[in-house]
Amino acid sequence: MQTQQKNSITHAMTVDVEDYYHVAAFANVIKPDEWQNWPSRVEANTHRLLQLFDDANIKITFFILGWVAEHYPELVKTIHAQGHEIASHGYSHQLIYKQSPDVFRAETAKSKQILEDLAQTPITGYRAASYSITRKSLWALDILADLGFTWDSSIFPTRHDNYGIPGSPEEPYRIVTTSGATLMEFPLTTAKVLGQAVPAAGGGYFRQYPYLLSKWLFERASLNQTKPQIFYLHPWEIDPDQPRVPNASWFSNFRHYTNLKRCLPRLERMLGDFQFGTMSESIGSAQIHKQLGINDLAIDLNHKQ
Repeated sequence: MQTQQKNSITHAMTVDVEDYYHVAAFANVIKPDEWQNWPSRVEANTHRLLQLFDDANIKITFFILGWVAEHYPELVKTIHAQGHEIASHGYSHQLIYKQSPDVFRAETAKSKQILEDLAQTPITGYRAASYSITRKSLWALDILADLGFTWDSSIFPTRHDNYGIPGSPEEPYRIVTTSGATLMEFPLTTAKVLGQAVPAAGGGYFRQYPYLLSKWLFERASLNQTKPQIFYLHPWEIDPDQPRVPNASWFSNFRHYTNLKRCLPRLERMLGDFQFGTMSESIGSAQIHKQLGINDLAIDLNHKQ
C-alpha cells in the first residue's frame, strides 16, 4: 500500500453490505424469495475488506442490509467488535419509490431493530437501496426521522435511470422534514465537469473509470482536500469469482461485472491516496452551511447552485 503524505480532511469510507444477488440490476431475474437458493459470498468478501481496513489502520462505516444481518448475525457482531460504525441499509434492498410508506416504515424499523439487537448500540444512520430517495420518495425522510435516524446518505445529486436528485446540494446539509424534525444529509460525491455533476463516489463508477480519473474526480470534488466526501463500494465488487447470473440483460451484466478483478487493487490505492474514516467522523469535520425543507428538494434546484 502507498504511504504518501495525505491532507488532514477525513473522507467517509463506506461499504454497503449486501450480496451479489441482492442488487437492483438483477431484480428482474432473482426474486427475494429465491435469495436463499444462491450461494452466499457476503461473509467471505466482507472479511476480506475488514482485513484491508485493519491493515490500513482505519475504521469505516458499514451500511448493513437487514436481510444479511438476520441471516449472518455473527458478521454484524464482528464488524462492531472491530470498532467500525454500523448503519442501516434497509431490510430487503427494494427501491423505496416502488414501496408504500407503510411497507417502507415496517421494513426500516425491522432492520434497525435487528442491527441494534446485534450491535447493542443505537443505529442512527441510513442509506437507501440504490440511493432510491428521489423526488418521488421524499416522504421516506419523514419516516426515517420518526424512527430515530439522525443522518442519511441516500441522495445522489446527479442524473441516473434509477436514482438521483439533480441540482440538490453537493455538500453535507440539513433537511427539515414536514414534521419539523431535522436530518443531516451527506450526499454521494460528485465533481463538477463542464457544469455537469459527474459521479465520483465509488461503486460501478470506480470500476469503470481508470483509477487516475477516479482520483482526479475525487480531488476535484473536495477542492484540494478542503471538503469531506464519501466513497462507497459493495463486498461483491471485490469478488471476480462470484457466480454469473443467467438471463440478465447485457446492460445489467456490464454494470455488475465490469472490472471486478481490478476493484480491490484500486481500493488499496485509494486508501493510500486519501485519508478516510467513518461517516460520523467525516460529518464532524464538515462545515454545514445549508438547510433545506423537503419541498425545496422536490423542485429543480439547479438555479440555486
